[in-house]
Amino acid sequence: MGFNAFDNFMFSFGPIFITAISALVFGFFIFMIIKGIGQWSKNNNSPRLTIPAHVVTKRAHTSGGSGDSSASTWYYATFQVESGDRMELAVGAKEYGMLAEGDIGMLTFQGTRYLRFERK
Repeated sequence: MGFNAFDNFMFSFGPIFITAISALVFGFFIFMIIKGIGQWSKNNNSPRLTIPAHVVTKRAHTSGGSGDSSASTWYYATFQVESGDRMELAVGAKEYGMLAEGDIGMLTFQGTRYLRFERK
């Protein structure tokens, strides 16, 4: 395989490779959008429940923030209900700050969507 043969191979393979990678990235974004819409719809069709629970633990996940980019933080709380089952729900920053591990109260949620927690 001479130099010209390699150039011809790369000239014909390059556009195919770029198109394939672009299609994979585009497909991933479409998949994530459909998955998000499906979860949103499932939550909307779930009943709103208010049950006794206590806060087992809290955690925060931060990403980004290197160089000139800003950081993003997501907050989660794990609740345990009377049956012993646990569920981790995403909560807002204000709610996260107001919750303390060991809090006992009434948890209101809809599917995987946290709505509120009222301490006793």
